[in-house]
Amino acid sequence: MEADNDTGISEFLLLGLSEESELQPIIFGLFLSMYLLTVLGNLLIVLAVSSDSHLHTPMYFFLTSLSFADICFTSTTIPKMLWNIWTQSQVITYAGCLTQMYFFIIFGDWDDFLLTVMAYDRFVAICHPLHYTIIMNPRFCGLLVLVSWVISVLNSLLQSLMVLRLSFRTKVEIPHFFCELKQVVGQAYSDTFLNDMVIYFGIVLLGGAPLAGILYSYSKIVSSILGISSAQGKYKAFSTCASHLSVVSLFYCTVLGVYLSSAAPQSSHSSAVASVMYTVVTPMLNPFIYSLRNRDIKRALKRIIGVSVM
Repeated sequence: MEADNDTGISEFLLLGLSEESELQPIIFGLFLSMYLLTVLGNLLIVLAVSSDSHLHTPMYFFLTSLSFADICFTSTTIPKMLWNIWTQSQVITYAGCLTQMYFFIIFGDWDDFLLTVMAYDRFVAICHPLHYTIIMNPRFCGLLVLVSWVISVLNSLLQSLMVLRLSFRTKVEIPHFFCELKQVVGQAYSDTFLNDMVIYFGIVLLGGAPLAGILYSYSKIVSSILGISSAQGKYKAFSTCASHLSVVSLFYCTVLGVYLSSAAPQSSHSSAVASVMYTVVTPMLNPFIYSLRNRDIKRALKRIIGVSVM
């Protein structure tokens, strides 16, 4: 237990959600079902939008980007968790842990930025409808997605490089089902002050700024909707935002729940359980939220699978 990463870390151990052997088949079945639903649901959204020329608009372009990000986001953690349960092993290599953490941060940040971009799209559509096609042109939409991706990659690269400077013992036990950044940093025996500052700076800047953008967009949207004279007009304007608002609320409430649970003493297990909400449940529910509240998506899905979507 004396060796550190200067002499080579042999393994990290992911303790998972529970160490009770009788619960492992239940956890495996539950997470396999949720993962398959997540991949299938988001893939159907991508296929539905791609196959219907009427859905080739900025709003649905951002939706397909979000669905793709959700598939990748969930795929960074759940397959490894399922493999560990299946093989009855808790091991993940040092390189594997850093790789998982790197891609988890990328797609988590990208999810956050895409939700902000989608809020801006709704803001332009409702508050500046006459200029919508001019502002939200294909080149600008592609640029928004690209910039979101680049910022996510740069932040993930910074956080990962900061972890590389830390020293760990030969065998590290992580009380989580994946290599979550704060948990990994917390297992280091070298000084983590600089890492903690970079993490909190990232949370405030890359978490607070998108949230502020979403809140600003919706404050303007609400003001515009209230200015509409007819009840039917108000309903139609609000209905275009309802799905996105539901997804945003679900995403930020679950993320907030994770950080509140992690702030409590002796909270490693509760934080891991709370993480299930935004790493698995939210990406799984997003396709249902958008398909059940959107007639265009329902029509496109019916054309693909041949079954009417409720």
